[in-house]
Amino acid sequence: MKSFNIPLVFHPIYSQLDLPERHRFPIDKYRTIYERLITEGVSKESFHTPEELPHTKASPLIDKDYVQALVSNQLDHKAMRRIGFPWSEQLVKRTFTAVGGTLLTAQLAYQHGIAINLTGGYHHAFADFGSGFCMINDLYLAADQMLKYEDIHRVLIFDCDVHQGDGTAALAQGRDDIITVSLHCEKNFPYRKQHSDMDFALDKHLNDEEYLQTVEQALQLALNCYDIDAVIYDAGVDIHEDDDLGHLNITTKGIYQRDRLVFAQCLQRGLPVAAVIGGGYTNPIKLLLTQ
Repeated sequence: MKSFNIPLVFHPIYSQLDLPERHRFPIDKYRTIYERLITEGVSKESFHTPEELPHTKASPLIDKDYVQALVSNQLDHKAMRRIGFPWSEQLVKRTFTAVGGTLLTAQLAYQHGIAINLTGGYHHAFADFGSGFCMINDLYLAADQMLKYEDIHRVLIFDCDVHQGDGTAALAQGRDDIITVSLHCEKNFPYRKQHSDMDFALDKHLNDEEYLQTVEQALQLALNCYDIDAVIYDAGVDIHEDDDLGHLNITTKGIYQRDRLVFAQCLQRGLPVAAVIGGGYTNPIKLLLTQ
């Protein structure tokens, strides 16, 4: 990989979180991806280090009382159980650094046409509660940030994580400047789905050919139906056939083809695309990286 000009966003804190033994969240995957890219010859100059988003910057888009309770360890046991992590100061710092990373990725994508955050995709976070390992919805905040540019009037959040982007759909409800599209396994978490602008519910055990056809149709439909100026792309790999939580039969080659398709379609239309890696629960993650 002698030339690689895509801006990448990474912070060591992405993988710095003490979790209980056998916790299903693969916290090491972010560092593993970074190290693999370096091994493959990606220059460290390609990487950008994000800053922690100040907590007050999350509101008014995110409920102020919820943010304060999260930061100060005032969420009750039920709320933290719904999130899926034990509370810690490191969890808060990591959360807001990861969100800062997606915001930086959106900025770099606007400047360079494409950028990738080596975390992100916290699409189960709602305005006033967190869920499914997601506390602050970085996709929604990044889309809103991109709308601050004079020539960006409508942003597409194109979510290919295996789980529906329910928090994102709820946050963007009623807005015509943020369009939400979700391609997800229907018989999977979350069990109570929200209404995106476009939802593509996929059957369990879907294969590469059918999946890629749906991705292409969904993206073209969204880009043709709406006057899109920029794209936030959740490139979840939990669609992989070996994923512990996915239930789809998409191969590594299929994921590669999906990503190439999305990037090509966006760049062909001159749309800046900010990508996040989304979910991925293959354990250990090195099995996926070596395929």
